[in-house]
Amino acid sequence: MKKYFAKAFLGLCALGTSTVAFAQEAAEAAQPAVESGMHQALKTKFIEGGADFMSLVAIALIFGLAFCLERIIYLNLAETNPSKLLKGIEEALDKGDVEGAKAIARDTRGPIASIAYQGLMRIDQGVDIVEKSIVSYGGVQGGLLEKNLSWITLFIAMAPSLGFLGTVVGMIMAFDKIEQVGDISPTVVAGGMKVALITTVGGLIVALILQIFYNYLLSKLESILNQMEDASISLIDLVIKYNLKFKK
Repeated sequence: MKKYFAKAFLGLCALGTSTVAFAQEAAEAAQPAVESGMHQALKTKFIEGGADFMSLVAIALIFGLAFCLERIIYLNLAETNPSKLLKGIEEALDKGDVEGAKAIARDTRGPIASIAYQGLMRIDQGVDIVEKSIVSYGGVQGGLLEKNLSWITLFIAMAPSLGFLGTVVGMIMAFDKIEQVGDISPTVVAGGMKVALITTVGGLIVALILQIFYNYLLSKLESILNQMEDASISLIDLVIKYNLKFKK
């Protein structure tokens, strides 16, 4: 699974690198002729916003989406049916088949199954040890679920910051033009103002796109964490029931 994540991430990184090359080629090949179509309109605005700053905004989007894609795949694979898992474990423990219960947990994917397996590994050491094991390993699994979310928040913050940086550069360009021409007419400052506004809009759009994915990931994460807590409580109850039945 890690191999697939690595391939997808490297592919998106390569796409981000190619964005810079695309921006440079587009800037060199830009002509005043008017062409129709959404692609041409986006390319035109990309060039007008300044290839350097717009490339940085585009790279922030690509890397942010790469981390979002990796987390979406990971969290979807982490989801499992806790009721089915606990039912299988309960049936095995009712028969006194601890190894069978371990096998069910071991053969089921997801953090809930991993936590259950760690608890069942210590079932003979008492309920307190099982509970401590579940809590400790639950923290480890929670950390794995939250991994890379900080990178997404970084790109959400970086995108508008890069846009505002382009805004400042555009304003500097406008004032440089005023200084050169000695006039404050709209024609003189229009170029710099256009760069300022386009880069700002680009950065805000990227931040909004990544924020939507981030909120989706947070809701998915909270759902899995709640399932982990409920399953952990149920598992402890099953261990207590097993000890009362077979450890008299």
